[in-house]
Amino acid sequence: MKVAKSLLFGSAAGLISLAGAHAADLPVKAKAVEYVKICSLYGAGFYYIPGSDTCIKLSGYLRVHTTLNANADAYVPDNGVGAARNRLSNYYTARAREMLSIDTRTATEYGVVRTYFMGWFTWTSGSYAGAGTGLTGGATAYSASNPAGSGSGQVAGGQLGVPYAFIQFAGFTMGKATSQFSTPWAQYPANVTELPGSGGWDPVNQFTYTADFGQGITASFSAQDQVQNYTTNIWNVGAATTTGLATGTYGANDIGGSRAPDLVASLRVDQAWGLFQASVAAHDNHVGYYGATEDTGYPSDKWGWAGQLALSIKNVPTGAGDTINLTGVYANGASRYTFNDYMSSTYARYGGTTLAGAYQSVGFAGLSDAVFVAGAGQQLTTTYGFNAGYTHNWDPHWWTSIFGGWGAVRYNGTAKGYICGALVTSLALSGGAAGCNPDFNYVTLGTHTAWTPVKGLTFGVELIYNLLDQKYASGSTVTLPVQSSVAKPAGLYELKDQGALSLLLRAQRSW
Repeated sequence: MKVAKSLLFGSAAGLISLAGAHAADLPVKAKAVEYVKICSLYGAGFYYIPGSDTCIKLSGYLRVHTTLNANADAYVPDNGVGAARNRLSNYYTARAREMLSIDTRTATEYGVVRTYFMGWFTWTSGSYAGAGTGLTGGATAYSASNPAGSGSGQVAGGQLGVPYAFIQFAGFTMGKATSQFSTPWAQYPANVTELPGSGGWDPVNQFTYTADFGQGITASFSAQDQVQNYTTNIWNVGAATTTGLATGTYGANDIGGSRAPDLVASLRVDQAWGLFQASVAAHDNHVGYYGATEDTGYPSDKWGWAGQLALSIKNVPTGAGDTINLTGVYANGASRYTFNDYMSSTYARYGGTTLAGAYQSVGFAGLSDAVFVAGAGQQLTTTYGFNAGYTHNWDPHWWTSIFGGWGAVRYNGTAKGYICGALVTSLALSGGAAGCNPDFNYVTLGTHTAWTPVKGLTFGVELIYNLLDQKYASGSTVTLPVQSSVAKPAGLYELKDQGALSLLLRAQRSW
């Protein structure tokens, strides 16, 4: 009986185990796996976002560079301690930047809906606050790195920039994008350092419609934000100070609130041989008040304008991929279309002198959209210039470019009378009004050589010479007050053209 029970229970246990094994082997329906698929509709690098019909592309770069003989990144020393050429000046400025871009595109019955975002995190070597800071046992105070670039803001000692953030749909562009006035190369025809003579690259908030006529011909019409990127100075010369005049600031900057966007139109022809583009812009100059309160009155608005022609020639006979880019611009009352917003609008460079009795030489100049005095209307400032670049490819890994830019600033007779009256009175300009001419030219020449040992990794070096060419009578002098911020003593200074030689070293990994 015991044997029978044992066999019975053992058989039952075996059947239960066997049943469990078969249950475990039964097929179970798994969740569907959504694989990332290549999107070939919009070029290399796009993938479908899982579960959607939207394609996305991620790209970016990490860039490191150093500029020698500059007190800011990729700029020649135009003012401040960089242009003082003394013990307060930095011999170099270093920068590191990581950029990320996100490009999404979705096909719809109305055409492609595109969004594009670019952001970057940047760390730049700090500058110095200058002399006269009240420090004990020292003349300078160290300051945080200086924000530069589009939409920059301090983040833990560095900068967060948002150069691009826009939507494109049915021919419209809405948001922060490159101005329709600019060429594809903007102020960089074959270079890294800022050049005068073209509309700048710096993106701007805009509402744009672009019509595509086929055969590579397009026309764009745009209303764009004029704040910061496309405004220089509107000087009330009657409020000029002795200290300000010594730095090229010819009055109190009296810009009022925004009343109208800049209106831009461009025609562009893209062909296998290259590109042709014509651009025009209208810019409203809106002033605050003559004095500190409303009842002092104000000058009426004046519209300025700018026009630009550009040409790019591809695959020139000197070699495969060789390119020539040319740009010319003329502006009246819209100076940022000639001198882009990365460039300074005031200049005060110091150098040596052989003039008896003079402490040093100085070159100062100022850039404006308009000037005025109390009770009078605005006098618009004329600017014009060009830039050009030629790039030669030695082989798939090496290329060299030569480039140059020239910008001119010209004040009319009435504006010169205002400015020269202030300079003669406040700075004792020798020769009086007869020897006074605040016009100036700004010239940059340079060369760039780059090496790409492997795809996406580039090392480059750029050598730049820059000249501030002023128009005051030869041998003119001014008597300057103490310039505490740059440690310059009060005394007699010779007015003289000032040159600067800078070197930029760069490494960049793009992906």
